[in-house]
Amino acid sequence: MASQSPLISIPRKGTDEVDWTSPIRSAISQSYGEDPDNYATECASLQRCRQDAVKGAGSDMTARDLLYKYFGQLELLELRFPEIRVNFPWRDAFTNKLIVQTSLAYEKASVIFQIAATHSAIACSQSRSDPEGQKRAFYYLRCCAGMLTYINENFLHAPSTDLSREVIKLLVGVILAQATEVFWEKCRDEKKGSALVYKVASQAASMYTSLSEEVKEFMGKGIFDRNWVTVIQIKAKYFVSVSQFHRALADNTATKYGEALVRFQLAEAAAKEAHRTASSFNTMFLPQMSPSLPADSGQSLFELAKSQLALSTERKAEAQRDNDLIYNAVLPAAETLPAIDKTVVATVIPIQEVYGTPEVQKVIGLDLFLRLIPLSVHESASVYSEEKAKLVRSEVEKAEGTAGEARSALDALGVKAGLTRFRAMVDGNVAGEDEIPLDVRRYRDDITVIEQREGVDSLLKRLGESKESAKVELDSIGRDLDAESQDCEAMRVKYGHLYTQVPSSGLTKDFRANLKSRLQTLDAAGASDDQVQTLWDSVKGDVRLLISDDVENIFKESAQGHDRRESLLDLDTDKDDAEKAKIGRLVEEIDERLGRLNKIERERDQTLKDLKEKIQSDDVSHLLLLSRRNPSVEPTIFAAELEKFRPYQQRLGQTVHHQQATIQEITQLWRTLRDLGGRGGARKWDERERRKKETVRRFMLASEKYMEVRDGLAKGLQFYSELSVLLSPLRRDVKDFISTRKSERDSLVAQAETQQRLGGLGGTPYVSPPPKPPLTPASLDQVFSSLGLKNTSVSLSPVPPPPPAPWTPAQKAAYTGHPSYPPTVTRSYPSPSPPTSQSPPFIPPPPVAGQLPHGQPPTRSPYPPAPPVQSTYGVTPSQPHRDPYAALASLPGVSSFPLPPTQRQASYPLAGQQQSQAYSSLSSSGHPMFTYSATSALPTRQGSTGPALPPPPPPVSYSQPPPPQGYSVGVRPTFGAGVPPPPSQQQQPYGGYGQYGR
Repeated sequence: MASQSPLISIPRKGTDEVDWTSPIRSAISQSYGEDPDNYATECASLQRCRQDAVKGAGSDMTARDLLYKYFGQLELLELRFPEIRVNFPWRDAFTNKLIVQTSLAYEKASVIFQIAATHSAIACSQSRSDPEGQKRAFYYLRCCAGMLTYINENFLHAPSTDLSREVIKLLVGVILAQATEVFWEKCRDEKKGSALVYKVASQAASMYTSLSEEVKEFMGKGIFDRNWVTVIQIKAKYFVSVSQFHRALADNTATKYGEALVRFQLAEAAAKEAHRTASSFNTMFLPQMSPSLPADSGQSLFELAKSQLALSTERKAEAQRDNDLIYNAVLPAAETLPAIDKTVVATVIPIQEVYGTPEVQKVIGLDLFLRLIPLSVHESASVYSEEKAKLVRSEVEKAEGTAGEARSALDALGVKAGLTRFRAMVDGNVAGEDEIPLDVRRYRDDITVIEQREGVDSLLKRLGESKESAKVELDSIGRDLDAESQDCEAMRVKYGHLYTQVPSSGLTKDFRANLKSRLQTLDAAGASDDQVQTLWDSVKGDVRLLISDDVENIFKESAQGHDRRESLLDLDTDKDDAEKAKIGRLVEEIDERLGRLNKIERERDQTLKDLKEKIQSDDVSHLLLLSRRNPSVEPTIFAAELEKFRPYQQRLGQTVHHQQATIQEITQLWRTLRDLGGRGGARKWDERERRKKETVRRFMLASEKYMEVRDGLAKGLQFYSELSVLLSPLRRDVKDFISTRKSERDSLVAQAETQQRLGGLGGTPYVSPPPKPPLTPASLDQVFSSLGLKNTSVSLSPVPPPPPAPWTPAQKAAYTGHPSYPPTVTRSYPSPSPPTSQSPPFIPPPPVAGQLPHGQPPTRSPYPPAPPVQSTYGVTPSQPHRDPYAALASLPGVSSFPLPPTQRQASYPLAGQQQSQAYSSLSSSGHPMFTYSATSALPTRQGSTGPALPPPPPPVSYSQPPPPQGYSVGVRPTFGAGVPPPPSQQQQPYGGYGQYGR
C-alpha cells in the first residue's frame, strides 16, 4: 500500500516541580528513627528521577524507560512511606486544567497515564509496512490498553477528567480497536485466508462502530478532538466494507453466488460512505489542530477509502455479470444475510506482565531506599530465615549420619586394614607396605636431628666435667678453711696466752654448714647422674641401631621370620596362581568400590556446600516488601522460595542411595575375599604383624628412654651450672674471710712477739719520792687475783703476766708508765663512752715493770694523788669502777686468780655466739654469703657488780700529749683531758729506764 491507516495517540499530561526531599526526610526521622542526612543521596536521586521522567522526556523509548523507572521507585517508596504527603500538581491531558493532590496514588495514576500515552505514541510512530514495525505497534497498543485498564481498576474517584472511568474506558476501546486494525493489516499483508481476514475486519468494524456511538456523548463536553470522531466514523464504514468484501469472496468460493453478490453490493455502499467522509475530512483536516493524529491522516484515509471503493465496485460488477450469464442465483435480502463472525485478537497486556520482564526490572534498577527495611519485613524475613535454617540442619544431619554409617560399616568389616594384608598375599611377599613404619621413621628422624646437634656421649662428658669441677671447688674451699684453722691453732700453741685470735671453729660454722650442704647436694646429684648413665646404657644399643642404616634390615627380618622362603599362601602348587588371581581381582573390585565411596562423599560435601551458599545469598526482603499489603501470602511466598533448593535436596538424596548400594557390594566382596584368603596366609600375616609390632614397640621404648636421658642430662647440666654460680660467692666469702683472718693473725703474732721481747728485758728498781703511801703487804699475785677480769665496754687485748723473776723492793714500791706501751697493732675499735655520774672514770692498769721501752723520758702526772682504799684483801675501795683486765680471766695460766662473785663474760666469745653472728648470710639464692668483721666479735663492756677491787699499783705520768679518743687492739688506753688518771697514779713520777739502773 502506498500509505498506512493513521492511528490516534493519547495526549500527555503536564506537571510542575515537586519537592520530594523534605517529606521523605521527615518520614525517615519519625518512622524509622534514623538520621535523614544519611539518605540525602537517595532523596536527590528520587528528585532527579521524577524530573527526568515527567518533564524532560519525549515520547520515545527513552521516555518509556524513564517513566518505567520512576513508577517502579514510586511503588517501592509507597511500601516504606505509605502515609507520606506531597503536593503533586498535574494538568489534565484534555482540558489542561491544573489539579493538585497530596495522595501518592494520584501521582502513580498520573505516571501510568503518561506511560500509556507514551506507548500509544510509540505505536503510532512505527512503520507498519515492515513486519517488525507491525509487531511493535501491536504490542505497545496492547500495553497502552493494559496501563489504562489498571488505572480504571485501582484508582477510584479520579480528580481529573482524563483519569475518569468513562474517558479511560473510551480510550481503552480506541486503543484496542486500533490494535485489531494493526492485526488485520498483518493478516492482509501476509495474505491469510479470507475467513480470518473477514473475522478480524468484522471485529474492527464492530469496535469502531461502537466507538462512533460512544464518542458522540463527549462531543458537547469538549473533551476529545472532533477529528477523532471523524476518523473513528471513517474507519467504522471502511472496516464494514472490508468485512463484507472478504465474506463475499468466501461465499463466492463456497458457490453462494447470490449471497456473494449481495455482500459485494453492501461493501460497495459502505466504501462509498467512507470515501465521501474521507474526502470531506481530507479537505478540512489541519495537522496543527490535532497533534494526536499523524500529519497525513486526511490523505491516508482518503486513499484507503478510495482504494476500497474501487476494489468493491470492480468485484461487484464481475459478480453481477457472472450471476446474470452463468449462475442466475436468487439474490437474498441484505437483512436476511447471516451476520459475519468476529474474532477478538487484541487483548490488554497487564501492567504486572510489563513490569515482570527482566528488561523492565533492569531499567528500574535497585531500590533507592534499600537500606530502609520496615520492621514487619524484618520479622517476616526472620521467619523465612528460620525455615531455611531448618532445611540446612536437616540436610546436614542426613549427610553426617550417612557418612558415619559408611565409616562404621567399613570399620566393622575391617576392609581398609585388611586390604593391605591381601595385597601382600597376592604379591607373594610379607612387606605389603613400607618396610619401616611411619612411627619408627619419625623416631629415627627426631633422634638423628638431636644427635647431630649434640650427642648424648658429649653431654655425659660435659656432665662429668661439670660435676668434677664442682667437687674440686668444694674440696678446695674445705681445704682452705682447714688450713686457716690449723694456722690459727698453730699460732695459739706457739704463743700461748699471748695469741688472742678467736678460734676459727665458731667463725666458720656457717661456712662449713653451707659446704656440707653443697657436698650432700653434689652427692645426691651424682646418684641422679648414675641413674641417667644406667638408663642410657640400657637403651644405647637400640638407639644406635635406630639411627643406623640397618634398621630397615631389622624390620625385614622381623617380617620374614626364620623361614624367608616360606610363602604367605598355604596353597597347593597347582592352585597357587589361580587363587592369587582370584584374590587380586577381589582386591581390585573392593578398591574400585572404595574409590566410588570417596567420590560419593566428595559429591555430597560439594552439594551441601552449594546448598549453604545458595541459602546464604538468598534474600526475599524485596518480595516481602512488595507483598506487604497482603501478609496472608507470606506462607505461599516461603513455600515457593524454598522450592529453589529442591534440586540440591534431590542430589543429596541420590548420594545416600548410591552409598548404600556401594556398601552392600563391598560387604559381599569382602566376605568372599576373607573366605578365600583366610587360610595359612592369614596366620603367617598375623605372625608377621606381631613381630613387627614388637619391633616398633622396642624402638618406641628406646625413643622414650632416649628422651628421658636427654631431659635428665639437660637438668643435670643446668644443676651444675647453677651450683657453679652459687659456689662463686661462697668461694669469694671464704677467701675474704681467710685473708682477713691472716691479716689479723699477722698483727697478733707481731704483738705477741713484741710482748715476748719486752717481757724478757730486766729493769732497775727506783725509789718513789715522798710522800708515798705504804703498800699493802699483798704480793703481786694476790693483787692480780683480786682484780675484776671482765670488760664488756671495750675489748682490749689482755696483758700477759710478767715473767716469774723476783721483784726488788723498789719495783714493788712503784710502777712506771710509758705512753707507747704496749706495742700498737693495726685494728682499731670505737672510742669508749665517757664516764657518767653513776660510775667513776675508767682507771687504766699500770704497766708491768721491766717491759717499758728504753729511752722514754719520764713525766709527772698532773693529777693529784688518790687516797688508798681497803678491800677484803686488805685494801678498802672507794667505789666500784670498770675493770680493764677482765679479759684476762679467760687466758690460760691465770685461772688461779680469784674471780669476783658476779657473772662475767669471757674475752673470747663462744663459738656460734656474738663472734659467729658477724658472718651473716647475704645471699638469697640458696647459699650464704659471709662477711668477716673483726669489730663485730667484741663483747660489750659491763661494769663490775661484785665487791670492790683493790687499787692498782701506783700510776705513772705521761709526757706526751693525750691520744685521740680511740683504742687499738692490744694498746693500753692513754688519757687526755677527758679521762683523768686514777688518783693513785698521780703520786708517782716516771723516772724512765734509768731508774732501774740506779
